[in-house]
Amino acid sequence: MVDTSDEWIIQRTGISERRIMDKNTPTYTLAVEAAKQAIMDSGISPEQIDLILVATSTPDFLTPSTSCIVQKETGAVNAAAFDIMAACSGFIYGLTVAKQFVETGYYKHVLLVSSEGMSKAVDWTDRKTCVLFGDGAGAVVIGKVEEGYGILSTYLGADGNNGHHITIPCLHLPEEELEKRKDYENKIAIYQDGHEVFRFAVKIMPYAAEKVMEKADITMDDVKYIIPHQANSRIIESAVKRLGVALEKVYTTIRKYGNISSASIPVAMDDAYRKKRICKGDNLVLVGFGGGLTWGSALLRWSK
Repeated sequence: MVDTSDEWIIQRTGISERRIMDKNTPTYTLAVEAAKQAIMDSGISPEQIDLILVATSTPDFLTPSTSCIVQKETGAVNAAAFDIMAACSGFIYGLTVAKQFVETGYYKHVLLVSSEGMSKAVDWTDRKTCVLFGDGAGAVVIGKVEEGYGILSTYLGADGNNGHHITIPCLHLPEEELEKRKDYENKIAIYQDGHEVFRFAVKIMPYAAEKVMEKADITMDDVKYIIPHQANSRIIESAVKRLGVALEKVYTTIRKYGNISSASIPVAMDDAYRKKRICKGDNLVLVGFGGGLTWGSALLRWSK
């Protein structure tokens, strides 16, 4: 469909495979499956979930929200539910929201899901974006843990002045957005200014990582892994170089799953967990950045 090759894609993005949904499959099915697995893994019942948060840039409906659909399909009948739209930073934003509810005692158990059907949001004739994005979902159940473990600190930020560098239209397509997509077959597809996004990401990722560690009075020497948004291997490598950290300290899954927006971080966490790469007491720095523009980071001390 476009002038590219496997070699070109791997060299410039680090992606060699990804998952693409059947076009007739709604994105919420991924959210539901991830939610069910997370609830089962947590050892609590669906009825014990107090709140459902879903981070997504690709909802099937504006209403009902994806979180309400997850509530219905999981049987979490006692939960309140709402969606979060912070693009690729959505999981970190969701962690921060959930943290407040649990720490104040307002809720005991929060189900946080990131679910993305990015293949539905790309124009397959645009080489700059169609080689990047995949589909997937990840979920966690957040609740009280023993003292000194769990979410130690988070840091959030946004720059709406530069939000035009990554856009996905919804109910209204302004002239300037239409002009960006004049050669697209799909006029409501994602648009991304790759050069500007690269500049933003390589600067904000190390900054956000340093800020969240500073808040918790922890140094990089104390961190087992940085788990970043899996946007592009070149972005990750350049950002890590700025941080002065060895690549071995960065946990990546981009080669296998591509860029799955807000789902990148929880999918990578699950991958590390299943492979027994993280153990109780390990410090993890999660860093997300993306459309909005938004960014966020979280420092976790693992406690399963």
